[in-house]
Amino acid sequence: MTSKPFIVKPVDRGPALNVIGTQVTVLASEKDIRDQQITVQSGDEGTGPPPHSHDWDESFYVTKGLIEFRCGGETSMCAAGTLVHVPAGAVHAFSYGAGGGEMLEITGRRSNAGPMFAALNREIPPGPPDVARVIQVLGDHGVTVHL
Repeated sequence: MTSKPFIVKPVDRGPALNVIGTQVTVLASEKDIRDQQITVQSGDEGTGPPPHSHDWDESFYVTKGLIEFRCGGETSMCAAGTLVHVPAGAVHAFSYGAGGGEMLEITGRRSNAGPMFAALNREIPPGPPDVARVIQVLGDHGVTVHL
């Protein structure tokens, strides 16, 4: 696959996916860019994924608010302007701080992030999630949850 130049303006974006309380807007999918996927993610205070790992790199750039990241045995509250890189295989988690937050996410080669987000949006209804079902959907997309 060869990538082609493209521009995504706010009016060109598809609707946000509801991924267990996080709103995920896909800016570039695996169909757009060969070795990356790019999303904007936002969530309310206290929401975010549990500790998990996968076999692709992932980087986050905080654009609004505060987001607490846990990775590599360290926890850091990250404000707008902070870049967080998580290498493939690293157990990590994050939660949105007071007032919520927003970040840009870029995933690397072998990423299943886009299809995983779409499956969670489709298969996990809003409200308290069925944890066993969430873990199954994540596992189907190469994500291991570490509870």
